[in-house]
Formats: sequence, structure tokens, C-alpha cells
Amino acid sequence: MSDLGKIDRQFFDRHVAPNLGADRDDVAVGPQHGVDFGVLEIGGQALVTATDPISIMPQLGLERAARFALDLVLADVAVSGIPPSHLSICFTLPETMTDDEFATVWETIHEECADLGVAVVTGHTARYTGPSHPWVGAATAMAVGNPDALVRPDGARPGDRLLLTTGPAVESVGLLSTLFADQLEDGLSADVIDDAQARLEEVYCVRGALAAAAAGPVTAMHDVTEGGLAGALNEMADGAGARFSVDRDAVPMRPGVREVCEHLEIDPWAATSSGSLLLAVAPEGVDDVVAALEDRDTVVAEIGRVEEPSGTDSDGEVVVDGDRLPHPSVDPSWRAYAELAASADE
Repeated sequence: MSDLGKIDRQFFDRHVAPNLGADRDDVAVGPQHGVDFGVLEIGGQALVTATDPISIMPQLGLERAARFALDLVLADVAVSGIPPSHLSICFTLPETMTDDEFATVWETIHEECADLGVAVVTGHTARYTGPSHPWVGAATAMAVGNPDALVRPDGARPGDRLLLTTGPAVESVGLLSTLFADQLEDGLSADVIDDAQARLEEVYCVRGALAAAAAGPVTAMHDVTEGGLAGALNEMADGAGARFSVDRDAVPMRPGVREVCEHLEIDPWAATSSGSLLLAVAPEGVDDVVAALEDRDTVVAEIGRVEEPSGTDSDGEVVVDGDRLPHPSVDPSWRAYAELAASADE
């Protein structure tokens, strides 16, 4: 089991997967390690659902922090290709959070949900002794739609092209450079720090995921969160039982990312990067998907292709410039955050 962050696959397979409650016929996609969502089939409709923690970082400004937290939750159902439609949300607020501060967070969430067509259907809000920022609750996002429109997490097929939006480590670099700018000034120029901080404007991917799915055909889609691009590639390849062949030079690297990662000794391919989407797209749909994303001013690049597996193992594999790329055992952004936070407290 990883020390920090999500549990690893071995822990999931040993402790979680054998213990999933009742076996019901309406569960079309159940819990799987590295898969963003589950699916119920009810009355001819697909109900896509995903649950995530709510992280509010006041240092980002409450409105931006609330938008970021909501996008993280909704993204896990948006990658199904079915637009998010409902939200259940629970807040376990720290005692230090004022009514006015919570009102700002909640009104921002309301406005963003209204713009996306998402209705809040239930929830829980209370203050307790013990909770502290950033972890202030959890939420379940839902999407209801036609099962035929579902982009399955295991849907990548040999011959598909691999697209990546935005690039590796954008979230990690944007957050760390914003939260700990003073600590980075010793070793990085002001221009690099400014570039890195600007990456926080690229951490939103819900609308991009829906635009790509509508333009399709998209056969599989994954948001690049903990474990970074290396994790997302391995998880999608494992789901498909396919070989992903990737060209390292084709992967976009946004301004400020490489410099901050080198300074903090972070592998950008292993660091969390919300806002980045990994997509498998049928060849005939690549141009349309790229155009739909570029129309939204989203950086997107073709980084590789899906191939037949090289062996008989049902697990997939990822090769970058011919070399095997393993799934990261831990996300290095957690260590960097802890070290910078400790330095800031000194």
C-alpha cells in the first residue's frame, strides 16, 4: 500500500475487490483499480457515478478553490462521455471556517453546477472538531444518459490513437508554485514561477471531456490524477488488455513545468495532473476530436497508438520509445508538498 495518496493495486485486489457487498445484476461497471467511475443500468438508462473527497485550499482564493474542487469530482463521470447531471455532497467543515467563507464556496459550486446542468439532490453540512483544510468532505457525482453513449474505461482498441490534453504535472506544478512561491524563489526565476502559477488555469477538464466525447468516436478516456501520466497510461492499457506505444517527444510540456519538476526532483510523468485527459480515439475521429478541443483553446497532442498486446498476459503494457513504462508506486507530488509545507512552517 502506498504511504500517501490512493491505495495501490495490490491493496485493492487483496482487501477491496473481494468485499463489494451484494452481487446485483444492475451493476454494469463495478469498482476497479484505476477506473474513474461505476455504472448502473436502470430502466434502459445508464447511471454513471463516482465519489471523491472535497479539497478546499483557501490559499487559492475561495472561489477558485471551490471551482477546482468541483471539477475534480465531476471529471470522474465526465470521462464516461455522459454529461454530469446530479450531485450529492457532504461537508465536514473545520471549526475555523466562517459562515461567510462557506457561503462563498457554496455559491460558487451552485453557479458552476447551474452552468453545467448539474442539480444538487442531497447532502450534509456540519462543523466538527478535528477536520482541517484542505480535506473538508466528499461528494458523489452522477450522470444519467443513453448506455450507447457511454465511453467505457476498458474501451481502447488496437488501431486507436492516443491523445493527451494539457500535459504532465500541470496540477502539481500549479499548486506547489502558488502555495509555496517563497520557497521556490531560491533556485527559480520569477518568470518561471509566474509560468508555473499560470498552470492553475488549466486544471479544469469537465467541459473538454464532454467536447471530445461529442466529437468522437472516443473509445476510452481517463483524467490524469494521482500517479500522473504514467499511471493513467498503465491503468487504461490494463483495462483494455492492450499495448500502448508512446512517443516521449510528442507529449506536450507546459511552460514552467519542467523547471519546477527538476527543482523539486519530481518526475513530471508520475505527478498528479488534473486538467489533463488521456484519450483513445478511433483513427477516423482524431481530427474532429483535436479540432473540438482546440476550439476550446485546449492544448492537445497525439502521443501514440494502441496496439495488440505483445504477450498472453491479460494486463496491458505501456512502452515509451520502446522501453517499458511501469505504474508509479507513489505520486512524488505528495513528498514535495510535505517538504515545502514543513519548510514554510520553519
